[in-house]
Amino acid sequence: MAATNPRVSLDLTHVLYDETSTVSSVLALLTLSPILINPAYAVLAVQTRELFFMEMWAGQMLCEASNWVLKNLVRQQRPNDDLGDGYGFPSSHSQWMGYFSTFLICHILCRHRFVSTGWHAVDLLWKTLVLTGLVTWAGAVAFSRYYLGYHTAHQVIWGTVIGMLFGTFYYFTLEIIPDRYPQSGLGRFRTWVLSNPLSVWLRVRDGWAVWGDSGTEAQWLQWRAEWERKLKTRRSELGSKTD
Repeated sequence: MAATNPRVSLDLTHVLYDETSTVSSVLALLTLSPILINPAYAVLAVQTRELFFMEMWAGQMLCEASNWVLKNLVRQQRPNDDLGDGYGFPSSHSQWMGYFSTFLICHILCRHRFVSTGWHAVDLLWKTLVLTGLVTWAGAVAFSRYYLGYHTAHQVIWGTVIGMLFGTFYYFTLEIIPDRYPQSGLGRFRTWVLSNPLSVWLRVRDGWAVWGDSGTEAQWLQWRAEWERKLKTRRSELGSKTD
């Protein structure tokens, strides 16, 4: 039989955990959840053509690149050599989720406006639940890296903090400054990004520059009006046929 090259495990989706522990099993699933974010970015970018999601995705990749640079500069080992590849500081999963949750939290607090239900208490409760969910998800993923033995508490905490700082700085640079100061260099650059022929051809847009909810309610009202018009037309046609 011909000799084969040695095979390795794909660390991105390979997690070691204690199968006798329910907590360990749940955290093993949570520690894999960040890989679902990239496909979500791709779907949202293509489906909505929102510049926001494209910027956020690009920032996520830049944050991940900075993590690789930091790991190779610091060269701090993991607590367990048999768990994970490469260096351990800072935790890439923690930094990934720190950026992701912070960028969205900044957006919800600074620009996004949920469609009102008509009850202030319900609106506030929904917003609080979304924010709490983001913080909880990020915290759970970071904790899973420590609990499963892939990183020390120090590596996890610093990974989360670096991701949060990166997300805050990136959001304010690309979203707040262009929105508040449209005549600034960043504001003019954003206008060019949205108005150049390629972006127009691709139908790239900034919904939050026009609507607080990026156009969700306006688009739904337009759909509803058109749907009701077609229903009325069909009923009229059916009525004419029965006559």
